[in-house]
Amino acid sequence: MNEPTDSRHNQVPGEHKVFSREYLVPFVLVTALFFFWGIPNNLNDVLIKQFMKSFEMSRFKAGLLQSAFYMGYFLLSMPAALIMRKYSYKVGLVTGLLLYSAGTMLFVPAALAWQYGFFLFALFVIASGLAFLETGANSYIAQLGDPASSERRLNFSQAFNPFGAISGALIGTVFIFSGIELKPEQIEKLKVAGTYQKYLHDETLRVIPPYVVLGCVVFIWALLMARTKFPKVAGEGAQESAGDKGRFKDLFQHRHFILAVVAQFFYVGAQVGTWSYFIQYVQQYTGEKEKVAGYVLVGTLSAFLVGRFSATVIMKYIQPRVLMGIYAVVNVLLVGVAVTAPGWIGVWAIFVSCFFMSIMFPTIFALGLKELGPNTKLGGSMIIMAIIGGAIVPPLMGLVSDATKSMALGMTLPLLCYVFIAYYGFVGSKVRVRTAQ
Repeated sequence: MNEPTDSRHNQVPGEHKVFSREYLVPFVLVTALFFFWGIPNNLNDVLIKQFMKSFEMSRFKAGLLQSAFYMGYFLLSMPAALIMRKYSYKVGLVTGLLLYSAGTMLFVPAALAWQYGFFLFALFVIASGLAFLETGANSYIAQLGDPASSERRLNFSQAFNPFGAISGALIGTVFIFSGIELKPEQIEKLKVAGTYQKYLHDETLRVIPPYVVLGCVVFIWALLMARTKFPKVAGEGAQESAGDKGRFKDLFQHRHFILAVVAQFFYVGAQVGTWSYFIQYVQQYTGEKEKVAGYVLVGTLSAFLVGRFSATVIMKYIQPRVLMGIYAVVNVLLVGVAVTAPGWIGVWAIFVSCFFMSIMFPTIFALGLKELGPNTKLGGSMIIMAIIGGAIVPPLMGLVSDATKSMALGMTLPLLCYVFIAYYGFVGSKVRVRTAQ
């Protein structure tokens, strides 16, 4: 059996339009979802610190927050795909927004009851909604228009995700953090006065306003999408009406798709691991305070944002898979500098690497969906399930850094992740069409 390379997907994009005017309204409504799901992701970083204070818990127990969040993604991505396969992308996206909104509203009874387990459930519900949004929105945007410009189109929409990430961090800092950090002697005074528990509960209640406002905005967006007519895209037309909705086993015939799932696992692991330990890297090797390190972290999100938007333009002239391969090689070199030259040089190397990592998620996603036809929704859900890499790579980085007392050596794991992504960009992403002998 021969597997010649399909040259249609290995040409310079040229002047293909990113999207058509006739699709403007649904394109805007769906693109906004990339912004919306970025907010709770980075609010989690604020919640971890806030709950350590208001529930007086360890870092490990507070970190279960992320475990509950990632589990929502992992468990609901496939059901989301099945629902969208049976009905439509629109039904799936509206369902995701309603789950998202419901999860934020659950913060009210969770805070009033002052139960950490209740918060974990609320976060699981939010992430379940986000699983619908990411599974549907990425696939829908990739198919909403000219297939030759799918990578550019998805990179453009994904460029709004960093705005959500930055907004989440700022919302949490301004509205959740009270700025009150009690010293041991102050805590004792409050305990003697019998007001310490009230202080802790009040700190917990601070999460209610931002989450309720967010939930209301998301609910309104769900209503707007429900009232908007969405054009059919690949996999929603004649094939599905005829009963051909694809089969799970058919996905394993597409080598470029299987490698995309693996590449996405490594990418998300590298991204989450880098940002999870960036502040600790800065503090260990520069001696700067946590707040200064935090501002530098916000700067990396800005670099990430610039990378997303610039890629949309650059991909007009360079094949997306080749550009991603080049960026991955650059990141191998940059993270290598961070490992071997810890200090401000290493800090700035990681900072710049965030620019080059920016195109990887949407590009891997779009490349992985090529030629899947009616299996696109199932394929998209599997690529979204690869987000679980963000729950596995960071702990491994922690184990390495704890064992070696070096955060720099912990960064070797993202480096190895970028090696595989480079391979996928240059080699593994090529679409091969099976032909009978």
